[in-house]
Amino acid sequence: MRFAFTDDQLLFRDTVGELFAKECPPEAVRWSWNDDNGRNPELWATLAEMGVTGLTVPESHGGMGMNEVDLLPILTEAGRYAFPGPIVETIAVAAPLLAESAPAAIAERWLPGIADGSVIATVALAGQPFVTDAHIADVLLAQRDDRIFAVPAENLRLTPQTSVDGARRLFVAEWDEADAELIASGDEGLRCADRAFNRGAAATAAVLIGLSEQMIAMTVAYVGERKQFGVPIGSFQAVKHHLADAELKVSFSRPTVWNAAYSIAHEAPDADRDVSMAKCFASDAAEVASRKALQCHGAIGYTTEHDLHFWLKRSWALAAAWGDAAWHRRRVAHLLLDQG
Repeated sequence: MRFAFTDDQLLFRDTVGELFAKECPPEAVRWSWNDDNGRNPELWATLAEMGVTGLTVPESHGGMGMNEVDLLPILTEAGRYAFPGPIVETIAVAAPLLAESAPAAIAERWLPGIADGSVIATVALAGQPFVTDAHIADVLLAQRDDRIFAVPAENLRLTPQTSVDGARRLFVAEWDEADAELIASGDEGLRCADRAFNRGAAATAAVLIGLSEQMIAMTVAYVGERKQFGVPIGSFQAVKHHLADAELKVSFSRPTVWNAAYSIAHEAPDADRDVSMAKCFASDAAEVASRKALQCHGAIGYTTEHDLHFWLKRSWALAAAWGDAAWHRRRVAHLLLDQG
């Protein structure tokens, strides 16, 4: 068996990467921190035209009918450019949830819009106190106990929350069940929530890989230019060790994320374990990469004037999102005990 991305998957990734390089430079990320809305609808529309927003939407609803393996390289590119938008919530989580579990009328109401970019979805599962990008969402997919609901945006009561990452808008969302549509309940509702959680955790792990890779690349460039004692600081052995430690962590985490995407796409029996391994490895890698990047940059790396802090703070936020490394290690431990 050949464990590698296809030429088409890599071409799609490169095309999206070129778009992000042009339309989502650090200046655009900085704008997203300071703008009241913080989102570029034109960029989202371009992603839709390219087929990105409809990647996980079934062809019967106007999408591409692809899976988590196809989406993974796109998510990594989103991390590399610190793309400020609900790509995880809408494409990785909401679209598959609606496609797999929603009644036909609900799926038809929302999925074609996700595919053409006119609908943005966000997600609130049990144990997640805050909702990401609820201020621009058209629909919230929310869990209450063993039930999953679709809540139109006009029925939400939102309270903004403070976020370490100013480009990642957080809200407390309140709503009444009378204003929502039931997607699934009982055992199916719990299975639906579990699958959605796995998709969110694995997708976030993929974004963390891109963030980590970019922080290493930015640091390599910086230490090649910054001089002390008349030579680049990148020539110092201690600096080389910092970067080697970060690269080692990312290199070990990358295949676990690929494996998690494959397990979800093929409904592997060990998908829960594979997802948790990926998320804890990717969160750890991002922590090391951000710490080493900050050490090599010095205090300037944390200032708002320097671009690095956008990647630092996004990595800190996502390392904790969808379960932090400690939570996922405990999950793996419980799964292994259950198997024993």
